[in-house]
Amino acid sequence: MSLEQLIEKCKENDTKAQSDLYKLFSSKLFTLCLKYSRNYAEAEDNLQDAFVTIFEKISQYSGKGSLEGWLKRIVINTALQRYRKQGVFDIVNEDQIEDVQVDVDTETVNLDFLLSSIQELPDRYRLVFNLYVLDGYSHKEISEMLDITTGTTKSNLARARKILKDKIENYMANFNSQSL
Repeated sequence: MSLEQLIEKCKENDTKAQSDLYKLFSSKLFTLCLKYSRNYAEAEDNLQDAFVTIFEKISQYSGKGSLEGWLKRIVINTALQRYRKQGVFDIVNEDQIEDVQVDVDTETVNLDFLLSSIQELPDRYRLVFNLYVLDGYSHKEISEMLDITTGTTKSNLARARKILKDKIENYMANFNSQSL
């Protein structure tokens, strides 16, 4: 069955087609959920909620653009909606922003460590960091998605980078002392 046929069957509420669509995209979308979640269990919840929304709104998918892109947007919006409801964003003055750059030696720093470090960031920092650094959204787009000012997105990104920089520096110091 082609992807177009699968989508049409999903629009008809065919549970087999929905199951097939889930199997086809769940691993990619779960990876995306992990980026926006505090932990594995929360990522599972976000994926579940996203697929409920996907199946409710599949009739709105017109076939223009990639299905995967449409699905990813729903997953990201599902995760963001959870945090908007929790009110995790602080409004800040743009004058308080100090940008921090983080250089990572990927030969030394374990990717699992990086992922867990990102997941441990406070919600408001993790979400902005992921949207800006990993998914390439602009500060203007992020501010609209999260209903916060661009100054707040910049501040949250700078703070996320500072926290990650400190964690990476500690990791590197421990790694270097162990390898001596």
